[in-house]
Amino acid sequence: MLTPGFKLFFGFGALAAVGAIIYGVATGDPGGADYIGVVDRDAWKGVISLGWQGGIGEHTGFIVLVFAALVSGGLGCLLVAFRDADAESVGELAPSGETPPTVAPTHPSYWPVLSAFAVAVAVIGLVTHAAIFVIGLILAGVVAFEWMISAWADRATGDAGANRALRNRLMNPIEIPVLGAAGVAILVVGGSRVLLAVSEFSAVWIAAGVATAILLVAMLFAARPRIGKSVIATVLAFAAVAIVAAGIVATAAGSYDHGGGEGHGSDDAAETHEGEE
Repeated sequence: MLTPGFKLFFGFGALAAVGAIIYGVATGDPGGADYIGVVDRDAWKGVISLGWQGGIGEHTGFIVLVFAALVSGGLGCLLVAFRDADAESVGELAPSGETPPTVAPTHPSYWPVLSAFAVAVAVIGLVTHAAIFVIGLILAGVVAFEWMISAWADRATGDAGANRALRNRLMNPIEIPVLGAAGVAILVVGGSRVLLAVSEFSAVWIAAGVATAILLVAMLFAARPRIGKSVIATVLAFAAVAIVAAGIVATAAGSYDHGGGEGHGSDDAAETHEGEE
């Protein structure tokens, strides 16, 4: 039986997929059409194969719609698999047939804050750079997925410790490698944007300062093994937000002008003039 959550999100996904196909074809090059009103066959091949067998139209809008279709479809499949986190459905699968008791979450949730940050990144990307907009959409999709899993785990049983263990057993094999790769990508991309926006002298000191800060924080965590996981997660989350914010500001400011453009241009002009003589 299909749950209401599956019908809602799968409908959104199907609508976004159809919209991506229409948008990719409509914004393509009409030069290959046989006559007005007929779209070239290669345009359909390119859109359906996501650009593998042909070209597509405007890339940003097409990618946004494809990403929306994938996220909505994935959420729909997860909802139907977990039966919309319905306690009665879980009870039907239990050997005793009893509905498990539910308790209110006992730990704070950071997902509303992270979702607001993801939306802010996407909005800033609309006025700065398309890559930042796509990053904001990816963050929003990841936060929605994590939030949904946490909400399901909090209602799975009446034991908060069992709920937390259930959630960790399901998500840790996914979160650890993904978060590790995302942390490296955020540090590399955000840091490179900052270093390109400052002078060479400042870039050296900024890189040295960031490396020193990472080393000191790692030594502190190693020296005090009793530090709670929530404290470590909070520090890492604030560091990631700071790096992303710095990268956005640096991208909006543009690359630093080292003053070499005019010098190289004058040298090239002088060489050209000497060659003509």
